[in-house]
Amino acid sequence: MPNRLSGETSPYLLQHANNPVDWYPWGEEALQRAKDEDKPILLSIGYSACHWCHVMERESFENEAIAALMNEHFVSIKVDREERPDLDAVYMEAVQMLTGSGGWPMTVFLTPDGRPFYGGTYFPPVDRFNMPGFPRLLESVAHQYRDNKSEIERVTSQLTEQMGRTGQMPKGDSPLTVETLHQAYTTLATNFDYQNGGTGTAPKFPQAMNLEVLLRYYNHGYNERALEMVDLTLEKMAMGGIYDQIAGGFARYSTDTYWLVPHFEKMLYDNAQLARLYLHAYLVTGRPMYRRITEETLNYVLREMTDPLGGFYSAQDADSEGEEGKFFVWTPQEIQAVLGEEDGNLIGGYFGLTEAGNFEGKTILNVPQELTSFAEELVLDLEQLEAKIERAKGSLRDVREERIHPLLDDKVLASWNGLMLRAFAEAAAALNNEKYLNAAIANAEFLVNTMKPDGRLLRTYRGGQAKLLGYLEDYAFVADGLLALYEATFQQRWLDEAVSLADSMVDLFWDENAGAFYDTGIDHESLVVRPRDVFDNAQPCGGSVASDLLLRLAVITGNQEY
Repeated sequence: MPNRLSGETSPYLLQHANNPVDWYPWGEEALQRAKDEDKPILLSIGYSACHWCHVMERESFENEAIAALMNEHFVSIKVDREERPDLDAVYMEAVQMLTGSGGWPMTVFLTPDGRPFYGGTYFPPVDRFNMPGFPRLLESVAHQYRDNKSEIERVTSQLTEQMGRTGQMPKGDSPLTVETLHQAYTTLATNFDYQNGGTGTAPKFPQAMNLEVLLRYYNHGYNERALEMVDLTLEKMAMGGIYDQIAGGFARYSTDTYWLVPHFEKMLYDNAQLARLYLHAYLVTGRPMYRRITEETLNYVLREMTDPLGGFYSAQDADSEGEEGKFFVWTPQEIQAVLGEEDGNLIGGYFGLTEAGNFEGKTILNVPQELTSFAEELVLDLEQLEAKIERAKGSLRDVREERIHPLLDDKVLASWNGLMLRAFAEAAAALNNEKYLNAAIANAEFLVNTMKPDGRLLRTYRGGQAKLLGYLEDYAFVADGLLALYEATFQQRWLDEAVSLADSMVDLFWDENAGAFYDTGIDHESLVVRPRDVFDNAQPCGGSVASDLLLRLAVITGNQEY
C-alpha cells in the first residue's frame, strides 16, 4: 500500500511512496500525531539526484524489518530539501553541531515539538564504516527517548540555544573598500590548484562564484594572474569528464582533482551559474571554446530540462538501472558501432577512449589534448576535424538517447529558474540569439503567471500545481532574472515585475534591526529558529543576490530606498 507521500508532487517524495515505512510529509498531521502519542520524530531529508539517498532507501527504507522498527517507535517524516530549504538549513545546522559534519541523506531525531536531539547522515543497515547499523541506532534512540527524558531535554535545550547564531552576524563598523577585493584575491590565489585549476583537492566543485570574482578582478585591471587562474580552470573543466562531451551540461562535482570522474547528476543551478561564467569569460577573452560551452550548456537545458510551459526542471540523476554513470560511459566497440571503425578510432582517440577505460571498465568521455594539437599530431585539417567531431557528437547523442535514462526531477523551483532565466537573458543579449531570448521570455511568463497565482510567489511547481510559500532566494533570484530580461529587451513590463517582487521581498523578509534579510517570510510557519543564511555555497544565498538586485534596481530606477 502506498503511504502518505503518494499525494505529494516532489519526485523525491514520490520515490518513497511505496516504502513499507509509514512516511508523512512535513506538516500538522505528523507533528500532531507525535505530540498525541509522545513519540520522537525521525526526520529524513534528501533530494532526488542524491546517490546515497538511493542507497539508504534500498538498504533500510525498503527493508520490512527496519521499517517495522521505524513505524513502532517513531513518527517518520520525509522532506525534499529542494522544496524545503528552511527545514534543511535548520536541521543541517543541528547535525553539524552534533557531529562536526553534514550531508545527505540527513537523519535527525526530534522531540514532538520539533527540537533536535540526535542526528547524522547516511547510516548502513548493519554496523560498518565505524558507524552503527540503522536498526541498532533506532532501538537505542527509542530507548533513550523513553527512559532518559531529562538527558534529551538537556541536549535539546543546549542545541536550540546555539542554533541560528551563524545568521546573527554583527553589522560592519567600517566602510567596504577595494582592500576587501584584494584580500579575496589573495585567499583564492593561495588555495588555487595551479596544476588542474579550481580550489583544493578531491572532491572538486566548480565554484562558479569564486571564478566570477577572479574574472571581474582581472577585468578591473588589478592582476593579470587572475585571468590565468580562470582560464586554466575553465579549460580543464570543459575538457574533463565533469562536462558532458556529447550533450553539454556539467555534472555536480568531480570525485578527483582532475575533473575527470564526476558524480554524474546534473543540477539546474550549477548549469545556470556555469553558463553565465563561460559567457562572461568569452566576453572578456573572445575565446571560441567559451562561447561553445555556453551554447552547448544552454542548448542542453532547452533540449532536456525545459517544460513545455516554459519552466526549467531541477535535476537529472546520476544513476540509471541501479548503476551510477551507466547512461554516460562508452566502450570502443560501442563508439565504432555508431561511427564505423575508422571514424570510431579517430573520435575515440579525441575523447580519450581506451580498452581498459577510466571508470569501472568503461570510458567517461573527456578531451586529453586540445583540438589543435590533436589535429597537428594526426596531420589533419583543423576545420574538417572540427566538423567531423560535431557530427559524431550528434550521432552518439542520438544513440545514447535510446538508453534507459537517469531519473529526471521535473519539479520547477522558482529560485533555480531565476538563475537560469538570467543566464538565458544575458546570453540572448550578448550573443544576439533569438532562441535564447524566446526561452527567457517563456520562462518569465511562466514564473509570473503560474508561480504567483495570488500575488505571493510560490516555491515549487509540478503537474499543474504550484505550492509552498516562496523563500527569500525565490524572490531575489526571480526578480534578478526578470531584471536581466528587462536589460535584454527594455520591455517595461519586466522591470515592473522585478520592482514588484523586490518590494514584496523587503516587506516579507527584511529585518531592520539586523540590517539583513531572513530566509523565511513573516507569513511562514514558526520553526525552532528562523533561518538566515549569510554564506554563499553551491549557489548564492538569498541575501547576497538580494543585495546585488537592490543595488542594480537603485541605479536603474533612481529609487534610493533600494
